Amino acid sequence: MFASSLSRRLSASGLHYGWVMVAVTFVVALTTAGAMGLPGALLKPLEREFGWSAADISGALALRILLFGLMAPFAAALMERYGLRRVILSAIVLIACGLVATMFMTQLWQLVVLWGIVVGLGTGMTALVMAAIVATRWFSERRGLVVGILSASSATGQLVFLPLAAAIEARWGWRAAVFPTLGGLLVAAIGVLAFMADRPSDLGLAPYGSSQMAPPPPPAPAFSTPFRVLAEISAIPTFWVLAGTFFICGLSTNGLIQTHFIAFCGDYGVAAVTAASVLAMMGVFDFIGTVGSGWLSDRVDNRALLFVYYGLRGLALLYLPASSFSLPSLSLFAMFYGLDWIATVPPTVRLSAQTFGPNRAGVAFGWIFASHMLGASVAAFGAGVARTSLGAYTPAFYIAGAACIVAALSVWLIGAQRRPELKAAAA
Repeated sequence: MFASSLSRRLSASGLHYGWVMVAVTFVVALTTAGAMGLPGALLKPLEREFGWSAADISGALALRILLFGLMAPFAAALMERYGLRRVILSAIVLIACGLVATMFMTQLWQLVVLWGIVVGLGTGMTALVMAAIVATRWFSERRGLVVGILSASSATGQLVFLPLAAAIEARWGWRAAVFPTLGGLLVAAIGVLAFMADRPSDLGLAPYGSSQMAPPPPPAPAFSTPFRVLAEISAIPTFWVLAGTFFICGLSTNGLIQTHFIAFCGDYGVAAVTAASVLAMMGVFDFIGTVGSGWLSDRVDNRALLFVYYGLRGLALLYLPASSFSLPSLSLFAMFYGLDWIATVPPTVRLSAQTFGPNRAGVAFGWIFASHMLGASVAAFGAGVARTSLGAYTPAFYIAGAACIVAALSVWLIGAQRRPELKAAAA
C-alpha cells in the first residue's frame, strides 16, 4: 500500500489525498458499472444461441438489478464495519468469478445464478453508496461535486465498455465481449490494493475543507444496523418521497434503457453496434450533466434540480417511441435523456445528508438506492414481458415517461417536512 508515502508527497505539494481517493473510486465504479451494464449488449446474442425468450433473460437480469439495489444498505454497513478496501476487493473478486463462470453456462438457471445472483451481489457492494461514503468521509467541501464525478463514472463505464462489447460480440461472439470488463476489474483491484485508504484519519489527515481530524466511530453490527436505521428514517416523510422518486429513477434508467435500449432499437432495424454507440453518446452527455449537477447541487435548491431532471427525462422517454429511429432522432434523444440520466444522484444524496444527518446518511441513502434498483428490476422484467407478450417495448417506455412526470411534481413535497427533519437529524 503506497497511500501513506503518496499522501505525504501530495501534502507537501498542497494537494489533498482525497482527490486520489476520488480517482481510485472512479475507476472501481467505472469497471463495475461496465459489468452491470454488459448484459444490455448481449441480450440478443443470448436469445439466438440458447433460444431463451426476452422474458426469460429479463427475469435473470431483473434479479441482478434487484440484488444490486438491496445490497446497498448492507454494503454501507459493511464498509463502516470492515473498511472500504476489504469490501471493494471482495466485490471485485465476486464479480470477476461470476463473469468468468458465465462464459461456460449452458442452462437458464446458470444465468440466473451467475449473472443474477453473483454479479448482482458483487456490483451491489460497489454501488452509488460507495461514492456517497467516500464523498462524506473525505470531503467537507466540494462534496456535491465529488458525488457528481463519482456518479458519472457509471455513465463513463457504459461509454467505455458497451460499444466495445457490442463490436467484439459482432466479430468474435458474446463470450469474447466479457474480457474487456475482466481486464478493467483487474486494473481496479490493483488500484484499490495500492492506493485506497479507509478514512482520512488513517493517513493523519482531516477531510478536505476541514481542519479537524475525524476519529472513526465505534464499529456497529454490520447486519442489524441497516434495519435499525430503516426503522428510524421510515418515520420521516421525506424518506418516502426520496425513495419513491428514486424508484421511478431506476424504473426509467437502469431497468429500461440500460437493459433494453439496444434490443428496442433492434426491433426498428438499428444495428446493435449503432445502438450501443448511441448509448455511449448518452454516456458523454450524462458525464457532463452529472458533474454539472454535482456543482449545481452545492448552490441551487436541490428540489428544483430534481424537478427539471425528472421532467426532461420523462419528455425524452415519451418522445422516443414516436421518433423515426434515424440517427438524428436517436442523437436528439441521447442528448436530452443523457444530460439527466444520473444527474438526479447528487441532489438526492445531498437531500439525504441534510435530512438524516451524517451518521445515518450512508445507510439511509443505501435504502433509498435499494428503492431505485427495485424500480429498475420492475422495469427490466416488465419491459421483457411486454416485448414477449405484446410484441413491443413501446408500452414500457410510455409508462416510464409518465412516471417521471409524476416524480418531477412529487419532489416539491419535500419542502413541507425539511426543516423539522433537519432539527431531528441534528439532535
